Amino acid sequence: MFNESLARRAFLGRTSQGLGAYALASMLEQSVAQSATPDKQVDRWAGAIKKLHAPQKAKRVIFLCMAGGSSHLETFDNKPKLAEMDGKPMPDSYTKGQPIAQLQGKQLKCMAPQHPFQKCGESGIEMASIFPHLAEVADEMCIIRSLKTEAINHDPAHTFMNTGTSISGRPSMGSWLLYGLGAEADNLPGFVVMTSVGGGQNQPIAARQWHSGFLQSRFQGVQFHSQGDPVLYVKNPPGISVEQQREAVNAVQQLNSIRNETVDDPEIATRIAQYELAFRMQTSVPQLMDFSDESKETLESYGTKGADGTYASNCLLARRLAERGVRFIQLYHRGWDHHGGIKNASAGTAKLCDQGTAALIKDLKQRDMLKDTLIIWASEFGRTPMAQGSGRDHHIKGYSMWMAGGGVKGGMTYGATDELGYNAVEDVVSVHDMHATMLHLLGIDHKQLTIRFQGRDFRLTDVHGKVQDRILA
Repeated sequence: MFNESLARRAFLGRTSQGLGAYALASMLEQSVAQSATPDKQVDRWAGAIKKLHAPQKAKRVIFLCMAGGSSHLETFDNKPKLAEMDGKPMPDSYTKGQPIAQLQGKQLKCMAPQHPFQKCGESGIEMASIFPHLAEVADEMCIIRSLKTEAINHDPAHTFMNTGTSISGRPSMGSWLLYGLGAEADNLPGFVVMTSVGGGQNQPIAARQWHSGFLQSRFQGVQFHSQGDPVLYVKNPPGISVEQQREAVNAVQQLNSIRNETVDDPEIATRIAQYELAFRMQTSVPQLMDFSDESKETLESYGTKGADGTYASNCLLARRLAERGVRFIQLYHRGWDHHGGIKNASAGTAKLCDQGTAALIKDLKQRDMLKDTLIIWASEFGRTPMAQGSGRDHHIKGYSMWMAGGGVKGGMTYGATDELGYNAVEDVVSVHDMHATMLHLLGIDHKQLTIRFQGRDFRLTDVHGKVQDRILA
């Protein structure tokens, strides 16, 4: 058995640039997909939850991550008192003994909101003037002004937002959702991630932010590139025909099956399923990326010609993915880190994100999909009321996010920060509360979605989390 195992291991290792690479490198080649045998079935995960715990309002989630930390004071939380105190010392009663990132030990002065606010929609929700397009869909939005988090630096804060802990290695929220509810699409991954940049420091995002942690690797997010080839190495190697590739993949699948009969390893079963999914994606992904079936009016509403790598293009791709049954779609815009020049920088970044986001809401509503698609807009943390030169530092004690669609009340604000925008003081919402509410809208009791690992039961909300009933429609 040892020699047999070693021989197989050596064979697969030596052909990592051959047989295995052929399957992965040409996963999007349409002609290969057409040659795949029709009786091949994808082992689609049906979900760990066999009976939903609550009525399901949302079937899918589009999570819009404003990476870098958007300032609530320049976006969704108007603070007239802070404007009055512009340039004056920040009261010690707010900051003494509190976690401050790069302003620790420096003179702390108040900085007025840098943009005027306006009442929007029939609901009269206030938001900054840098969002003229979102102003048109204000009545679909529930703005939460009392979010707080626990990690004050970017990477651990993203980890906390995605996994419910700042400890690396835990499953991301998209992985939990896919594990719990299963996949709806046969031809696409159930969890897709896309990124864009512009407007500020291009905050790096590690791929482990959408990892499956201790769940099977089939539940991790798949990153799609929104410009050029959606997945790297999409072409057949020179001299390799469709038939040769199909034979190579079949051979690898057979070897995996033989080994799995011996060891019954879930990761081998995952590999078998993902190879077949890859062949199906060879047809589905090129169709996904072909915007020729979109009307001129739709493209203009998003402000993109399609597949150009912009945030607007990714919003349109998110709608197309949602139509095709992808369960969790996560868009990162890596341009909200404004330690300096926040007035112009926040306006510039908002201009890149405003139109596409509003168009996504309108488009889903027009297609009768907003009612069961939950859109979440959030950053890893907010920004300080105190100035950092012409910008603002990281802030975790109170900031803003919003939700729309999927069973959420539109045209309302929830929670509040104090008069200077420092502490969340009314209807405080933690990241765990946000996760619990998201899962509830999907029909999941966050306390019951658990998996045992290393002797204890884990869940996305750890030992915390409270559903925010008052924002539910």
